[in-house]
Amino acid sequence: MRDLAVTQNITVDGVIEAGDWFGPADGGPEVLEALREQMARADGFLTGRVTFEQMRGFWPTQTDDPTGISTYLNKVHKYVVSSTLQEPGWAPTTVLRDLDDVRRLKEAAGGEIVCTGSIDLTHQLIAAGLVDEYRLFVYPTVVATGRRLFPEAQKLCLQSCTSFPSGVALLIYRHR
Repeated sequence: MRDLAVTQNITVDGVIEAGDWFGPADGGPEVLEALREQMARADGFLTGRVTFEQMRGFWPTQTDDPTGISTYLNKVHKYVVSSTLQEPGWAPTTVLRDLDDVRRLKEAAGGEIVCTGSIDLTHQLIAAGLVDEYRLFVYPTVVATGRRLFPEAQKLCLQSCTSFPSGVALLIYRHR
């Protein structure tokens, strides 16, 4: 069975909604290295349709990306959960129609599956008990408004904590 890890950039007050409070290089080279380590372990990248379309409109056209994110995203197998998307237009991509398809994907052989962004999908995955691990890059920012990662109470067990010179901390949790 494959682990499904939710990786999110998050503020100290729990907001994951995109805004101008972070950028790919804001955490410094150490955060980028931690991201690269996670990318090396994952052979599946899971998103919802909106996040997928936003990423598809940006990452494939990046030709001078020192972070390595564009190279990873262009080659990793992407899975997009959508009831309406017909032709993904970014290979290799498989369209999953619902959470039952996500369950079957987790049961198949392979490496880790990572879900990033996709707030609505992430909330559905949490509610369905499909998330095995949370990798939270906590930025030293409070924004006071915006959508939060957890829609309801959760009991988690801290697996590791890494702090970076930029003030960002990587907290890894699993369910108790």
